Parts: sequence; structure tokens; C-alpha cells
Amino acid sequence: MLHIVDDEDVVRDALLWLARSRQIDAKTYANGETFLAAIDGSLAFSKEGDCLLLDVRMAELSGNALFDILSARQLTQRLPVIFLTGHGDVPMAVDSLKRGAFDFFEKPFNDNALMDRVKQALQQSIKAREAHQVQLRLQSLSQREHEVLELILQGKMNKNIADELGISMRTVEVHRAHIFDKMQIKSAVELAGLLK
Repeated sequence: MLHIVDDEDVVRDALLWLARSRQIDAKTYANGETFLAAIDGSLAFSKEGDCLLLDVRMAELSGNALFDILSARQLTQRLPVIFLTGHGDVPMAVDSLKRGAFDFFEKPFNDNALMDRVKQALQQSIKAREAHQVQLRLQSLSQREHEVLELILQGKMNKNIADELGISMRTVEVHRAHIFDKMQIKSAVELAGLLK
């Protein structure tokens, strides 16, 4: 989902049309406050990825201030931000990129170049979302399951794991089953691929 935050109606409408012409789902917001209220209510990341096109200069909450809020919430990897501005300058662009923005476009911009970057941002968002899901699954493991996981990743068999941890082989089998279930995988090979 492409989220477009700009305080100019004509710009929002043009960007919405441009996104839809490229088969990109999009929503528009008239200001940063409206966008924050929308994501505070329910920030369900899309399986197709998410990206934020953000105007730098807006009344009340500026694009930079909104970006700082999203950064503080650690959302800018799963929600890459592309800044748009009619008043940009090189230092502002460099600063935005250093702070983690995905890109920076000055108005008027090349439609194709912008939509290409949006698609790249959506792909990055998907990868970041998947990595976040893996981290959440890892956090659901108990301390002992983490220990068993590390030994599985080293290629050790159940008997060796049991000997090393001083537990029964049956207990290792139970931990292995819980790990596979929580990590949503079916084999040690899948586990290694997931955590590479």
C-alpha cells in the first residue's frame, strides 16, 4: 500500500492517479496528523509492502517531524519514506537520507522514476516485514529452545544436543517440535534458510 501525505489536494489526487495507473494500491492523507491517527488506529502492514510518499513542508506537523516520529517508533524499515518537496535543497536531501529516508524527490519529478522507486520501496518493505516476523517468532522461544535452536543450526543431531545440554533425547525432540512450530517451518534446512 502506498500512503500519500501531502497538504495540497491537487498533488494528492495526481499521485493517487499515478499510483493506480501503475496498479499500486494507494491511500491519501491531507496532513501528518491524519496519517498518524490512521496508523495509530491500526497499523496492519500489507503483504504487498508499504511505502510513504511524504511532503516535506506542511502546516502543523511537517514531513520531517512526522518522519522523526516514525523513526522513533522504528517503523521506517517496514514503511520506507520517500520525501517529496517543491522547496528542497541538497543539504535537506542529504540529511533526510542520512536519517534513513528511502529517497528524496523534488517537484516537479519524473513520474516513471518516482514510481520505480516506490516499487523498490515496496519490495524493501516486504523484506523488512518478513524479517520482523522472524524476529517476533524468535522472541517467542524459551531460553532452552534458543539453546536447542543454536545446536540445530550447528548441524548437531538430537542425541548430541541431549548430551551437550544434559537433557533426555525425548526432551530435545519436544523442544525441536516446539521450535519448528513457533518458527513456522518443517525442517532444519528451512530453519537455516530462514535465519541466514
